[in-house]
Amino acid sequence: MLKERIQRYLTEQKNSHHDEAILLFKEEKEYAEKHELVNVPLTENAADKRFADAYIERCDKETENLIRNETSAFLTQPLTYFHKHKNEFIYLESQWFDIVLADAVSLELDDVFGTYDVMLGLKLQKKFKPHIEQFLTASLNREEASFDILFNNEDGLWNLNFALNYLEGFDENMTIGEAYLLIYQFLFQLVETIETKF
Repeated sequence: MLKERIQRYLTEQKNSHHDEAILLFKEEKEYAEKHELVNVPLTENAADKRFADAYIERCDKETENLIRNETSAFLTQPLTYFHKHKNEFIYLESQWFDIVLADAVSLELDDVFGTYDVMLGLKLQKKFKPHIEQFLTASLNREEASFDILFNNEDGLWNLNFALNYLEGFDENMTIGEAYLLIYQFLFQLVETIETKF
């Protein structure tokens, strides 16, 4: 799972940079060091560069039609952007989500509950359902926190929805980019936790 994907990334970086230090983000760097995955120096990359090359769409919630493609500069918008644009959702694809076995991640403001809803496809086998649910139950703060998880046999993906508001570290004053970083860290912990059980 995570180990193989990070190892593959490190090998690719090592082959293209030879014996130079490999630039990694905090989560991958700590994981690589903990599991001794590489024998070259690792340098930590700035967290705000995580989604610099992401593919980003602003879409209409009702029709799912594209409103506009955005650059990573859009991620500096405050999360409260969604209060003024309630009809929109953000769709983001990144190589980093591949590391944590996630398909593209969408984010929107829930019209009824006013929470920031996260929607994604999780590339984990069906057998992991109890472990996924156990992690979500333990990690989403507050009793009223809920999530939806449904296995899609056609795609072989878990369709996962949860409210960003219940993640530890959530702050409505954060930027959209910081929200995506929080989602990434959460998914990293999820996959790492499941990996330790097998």
